[in-house]
Amino acid sequence: MRYKQTASTVLEPDMTPMIDVVFQLIAFFMLVTNFEQTQADERVKLPSDQLARPPEAARDKVLVVNIGFNRNKLGEKTDPEAYIFEGDELIPVLDYGRRLLEEKRVAQALYGPEGNQEMTIEIRADSETPTGLIQELIKLSQENGFEKFSLRAKQLVK
Repeated sequence: MRYKQTASTVLEPDMTPMIDVVFQLIAFFMLVTNFEQTQADERVKLPSDQLARPPEAARDKVLVVNIGFNRNKLGEKTDPEAYIFEGDELIPVLDYGRRLLEEKRVAQALYGPEGNQEMTIEIRADSETPTGLIQELIKLSQENGFEKFSLRAKQLVK
């Protein structure tokens, strides 16, 4: 008796469309992910407080200003002057007025003539930053038409 050899009935699906879908999902989630923490600068050591808590709703129209000290790898200050960190650029706090004027123009272009008054300036200051410098920054901001401010601190973990 002769046996007929039949073709295999196992189907192997084409995985190319599946791989395409996976890469599209990865790209989608990368674009949608909340990058709020990218505005935080690790060089700024925030003060701790029991009352500190994250905002209940995500804010829009926020300008984040990071104030801190130039430190070495051990965390020791290498310069006694506090700076505003913008990427790799270090700007003395009292020289930040020109940058605030630029931010005012951008806010007005994006949100209308009163756009800068609707923006909140979120100040993330190092715990060792003198209070007087924070007050000077707020004064510079008010001179440029900004009216809303918020200060950041780390939440104390019990």
